[in-house]
Amino acid sequence: MTQSQLTSLLGITHPIIQAPMAGASTPAMAAAASNAGALGSLGCAMMKADALRDLGNDLKSQTNRAINFNFFCHTDPSSSAEKGEAARAKLKTYYDEHDLGHVNEATPTHFPFSEEICNVMLELSPKVVSFHFGLPPSNLVEKLKDNGSVIMSSATTVAEAKWLQENGADAIIAQGFESGGHRGYFLEMEDACIGTMALVPQIVDAVTVPVIAAGGIADARGIKAAFTLGASGVQIGTAFLNCVEAGIPAIHKQELLASDGSNTRTTKVFSGRPARGIINRYMNEMRAEEENLPDFPIMNTLTGPLRKASSTAGSPDFVSLWSGQAVGLNRESTTEQLIQNWVNDAGL
Repeated sequence: MTQSQLTSLLGITHPIIQAPMAGASTPAMAAAASNAGALGSLGCAMMKADALRDLGNDLKSQTNRAINFNFFCHTDPSSSAEKGEAARAKLKTYYDEHDLGHVNEATPTHFPFSEEICNVMLELSPKVVSFHFGLPPSNLVEKLKDNGSVIMSSATTVAEAKWLQENGADAIIAQGFESGGHRGYFLEMEDACIGTMALVPQIVDAVTVPVIAAGGIADARGIKAAFTLGASGVQIGTAFLNCVEAGIPAIHKQELLASDGSNTRTTKVFSGRPARGIINRYMNEMRAEEENLPDFPIMNTLTGPLRKASSTAGSPDFVSLWSGQAVGLNRESTTEQLIQNWVNDAGL
């Protein structure tokens, strides 16, 4: 599928998607991206129905362009209570260091895409609803499609891309290992770590729906390379994190600008699932515990107070500094300026 066919499918002008990035994307960022002709996205995985409904209605006052709402489709955690209690005991020292008192209970505080959230999406009728970690149950996918929403999801292997197409995805995001934040794997072993340049052309050859390249793309050179590989569009995340609209702590922005890309790795210690970020004290000190942690997203519950306290103190030590490997190309900007620069430089 060509770039123009993808832009028609998504209702956008330029074949660029601002990645959802739960906890980092904001309504201001999504609206600015969409108003600039790209596809603005919101990471909604941790939102409850009422807040999501309010957010959607607020966005309608900021843009009348296409918007992408993104959700997680992870399986419910199945790890033992013993793992949860062991993790709580391990984190107690860090809680004490920050005067945080009682360590949170080892229970999930956000959940997979549900019937209730689907009903909110049916009310809001966004142009695009996208997913990470697979797709929700088929009846929910069909409801969204029947309501006019385009369905997208991330694939980290060819097998995942084929599964997504067979189960209703209208477009596939080929997420290379270079990507920042959580890897979207759901069928394959978590160590199937394929880079963007190797992954994109193989997925393009394996499916008939449009393929969107993601991972390690941060400027016009990366955009043009993705198109050469056969992608119909690009999804970019880390480069947007130094935009004024990004909803991340100041210390996170500082660490991104200071990085040359050599100091990132994937880790489970913040959420219980592999995610790429800039290496810090907590990642190093907890590295030996990675295989002993409770399932995603329970660790998010346990590390949340630490992340907040560390960012409030202006320290990077316990902040989840999500970042892709192309972070050395980050520059301070606005979302609109960034997109316009890419459009001009890539000749879109």
